Amino acid sequence: MHITRLIVVLPLLALAQFAAAAQMESFKTGPVFNDFGATAPVQQSQPVATDTVFKVTFDVGKSAEPDKLNRSIESAARFINMQVAAGVSLDNIHLAVVVHGGASLDLTNQAFFAANKDGQKNASATAIAQLQEKGVEFYLCGQSAAANGISNADMLPGVKMALSAMTAHALLQQQGYSINPF
Repeated sequence: MHITRLIVVLPLLALAQFAAAAQMESFKTGPVFNDFGATAPVQQSQPVATDTVFKVTFDVGKSAEPDKLNRSIESAARFINMQVAAGVSLDNIHLAVVVHGGASLDLTNQAFFAANKDGQKNASATAIAQLQEKGVEFYLCGQSAAANGISNADMLPGVKMALSAMTAHALLQQQGYSINPF
């Protein structure tokens, strides 16, 4: 009885993996970030006007997996790549990434990161620098920084220290930013 189930289940699992891999083939990086931030083309029912202005914050609380770019930070690159590919001017895209909790170390320089992560490399640092070059602002929750012993000198260049993540979000909302729910 178990062998019969196994004979039926194994090919189905292989087919599901093949289908998932085929679906992911449509995801490509660019046009702004070519090393990360892959998106797929979509036939839209609600096209984005090319003159749309975006002001969006991303809330990042979960740390990156070891030796990997923080997926929530990569979402900012995906957002930019997606909108520019849809025809929106990069000048009309204003993003802020507010980092707190376990993700706080992802905004620290290599020396601090390695000292607190068993010598590992901060795999998010390069992407953060590239995002900053395109105008994305990064805010570290000061309360999370204090809880993790992070000083301003420990942060990556260009990262801003906020009183708290809650405060950063509130102030950005007053400036017309919406919070990305993902």
